[in-house]
Amino acid sequence: MTDDQETSDSEDTTASGSATLPPHLRPPSERLQCSKSSVCSRSYFVVVMVFFHVYIINVIALLFYVHYISGQDDASPSRDAPSSDHRHQQQQQPHQQQPQEQPRTESQRPPSKSEFLRDVSLTRIEGIRVGHVQPVSLVPGKVHEMRTLSLKPLLFEIPGFLSDDECRVVMQLAQLKGLMESQLMVQDGQEDLAKELNLSPEEIFNLLDINQDGQLQLREILTHSRVRDGIWLTPENLREIYAGLKADKDGNGLLSLEEFRLLSNDAFQRFLLQRGVKRSQLVRNSRHTWLYQGKGAHQVLQDIKTRVTRLTRLPSTLVDLSEPLQVVRYEEGGHYHAHHDSGPVYPETACTHTRLAANTSTPFETSCRYITVLFYLNSVEGGGETAFPVADNRTYDEVSLIQNDVDLLDTRRNCDKSNLRVKPTKGTAVFWYNYLSDGKGWVGEQDEYALHGGCVVTHGTKWVANKWINIDPDYQRQARFQHLVSRQPEEEEDDEGLTLKSDIQSANIHQDL
Repeated sequence: MTDDQETSDSEDTTASGSATLPPHLRPPSERLQCSKSSVCSRSYFVVVMVFFHVYIINVIALLFYVHYISGQDDASPSRDAPSSDHRHQQQQQPHQQQPQEQPRTESQRPPSKSEFLRDVSLTRIEGIRVGHVQPVSLVPGKVHEMRTLSLKPLLFEIPGFLSDDECRVVMQLAQLKGLMESQLMVQDGQEDLAKELNLSPEEIFNLLDINQDGQLQLREILTHSRVRDGIWLTPENLREIYAGLKADKDGNGLLSLEEFRLLSNDAFQRFLLQRGVKRSQLVRNSRHTWLYQGKGAHQVLQDIKTRVTRLTRLPSTLVDLSEPLQVVRYEEGGHYHAHHDSGPVYPETACTHTRLAANTSTPFETSCRYITVLFYLNSVEGGGETAFPVADNRTYDEVSLIQNDVDLLDTRRNCDKSNLRVKPTKGTAVFWYNYLSDGKGWVGEQDEYALHGGCVVTHGTKWVANKWINIDPDYQRQARFQHLVSRQPEEEEDDEGLTLKSDIQSANIHQDL
């Protein structure tokens, strides 16, 4: 056999052997050989095409979804509270917008609550700790120091807030305007309010019975009388009234429901009128006036308002729509017993400044003073401190404010027992929050620790000014109020301006708490 034949035979043997080997024993290159027309290639193509078509369909569906959402967003501004830019465009193009608006009677109605989105967050300054000092920029080229005086309430002191000239101008403007008594001797109309509410003696008794023990104690009657009548009665005065009215039959110093039924709603008032009331027995013994800070006002008054806006870091609109500047003068012997500048807001309570925007009427109103800024216009020779009886207390208990004939609310007798007292120094400002935060950037519950009063002036005269920032804890009412003010026709904005108009309205409707 020749070499060629042997080679040929070996190749044939190899080829035939490979053909008979099982697939797992074949070389990798021979295990699977698919041509372009094989089943493997067609399956791969089908899978790729399926994924491609699914991807295209998803992209098309996403485009339709985005287009649908964009269409809703374009329509939503007509339902939401108008922004400042949107209102500006409406004012510039009144004739273009008029044909598209609804009838005038419909457009003047206050928007419903669902129309206003809560897109405003109130800045609240951090106190850090008592004694902490932080710089604040209030006027160009000068840095003031702001010191934390307490955390409950959140209270700050800013020395040199006003210059000597600014203090002098404010006092002179107040004297030129004329000051009036801050409180009448005895207030009337309480019995009419009780009739309007249709309250029975049992309901009034339960309202006064703070600890719900079935008897009215001296401090419970005192609290009620001071709020209702404006007369600062001491426990000794109240015992005299009991004896004069023969109200306390058993002489134990307590009024039962049966004894309370025998008294009319104005029994205390009638007795006090017959006996006579001294000025020292009033809750507040001072004179005051209001100075408007809108357009056209004295430049010093406008500068103070601008400085307050920078200090509180609140939107200027809220400051503009708040009460005007109140200037108060305390003569020797003048005082202001401890009180809150603003009361708690319940569902049945309305804020005075937004009552026109409220959907319902209510007999209960409060001033809703979110922030108090107090300016000392002179240094007092003796007394006149601003006292905070329960500042930074661990707890607050209204009943415990009067114990063992020691009344922490009495700034004539017990001012020295207050936790914190601020000495009046010319040009210094103090400011505090009367409400807590709701945790969402708006006004929350009343801060009961903001209880404060003016100690009796023992020597000289005391001049102060108050700037209150009014904000309704009900965001919808506040937004509705601002919306109504912004819709006033431009022709009403004369030389005094819209801000002055709001200030005048505030002076007429706000309470002197």
